[in-house]
Amino acid sequence: MKLSKSQLQKVISLLVLLAFLLVSLLAPPDLPPPSPTPIGTTIDKSLVKAQVMRVIDGDTIELNTGEKVRYIGIDAPEVNSRDTKISCYANEATARNRSLVENKEITMQKDVSETDRYGRLLRYVYVDNLFVNHALVADGFARAKDYPPDSKYKSLLANTETEAKVIKQGLWGKCQ
Repeated sequence: MKLSKSQLQKVISLLVLLAFLLVSLLAPPDLPPPSPTPIGTTIDKSLVKAQVMRVIDGDTIELNTGEKVRYIGIDAPEVNSRDTKISCYANEATARNRSLVENKEITMQKDVSETDRYGRLLRYVYVDNLFVNHALVADGFARAKDYPPDSKYKSLLANTETEAKVIKQGLWGKCQ
């Protein structure tokens, strides 16, 4: 049986329509994309999402809730020390922390203690996949400092500081 050009076009159109309908029927239904975890909700027992409102210094931030967060396991040079002398590399550490977290959503991880003696939350902080506490030490903007009992990453941070010192990274090359 030979088809005319007009009949062949109709058959092809019909086959395309049938193929489209078949794919539509067999494809899984469209599901809405998963909603992001709302800020302030718990992801698991030790991880909480939050929004940073401002950076106070190289190791302290303020959340949009008004809570202040002190990074665990590190000590950045002081901007507002009691003797009003700004520590070497304090402005650089604050600027680096600002570039990493200010006005961003973070994930916070608690270790053992909830707060320090000043009422600040004690947390390890992450932006996406970046471990902020570690990055500040690795780049020479903070020292590793153990604050027992919150010592989950003590070895990692101490080893990272040693590496930063060897290559004179950041404050290790600029400050005495």
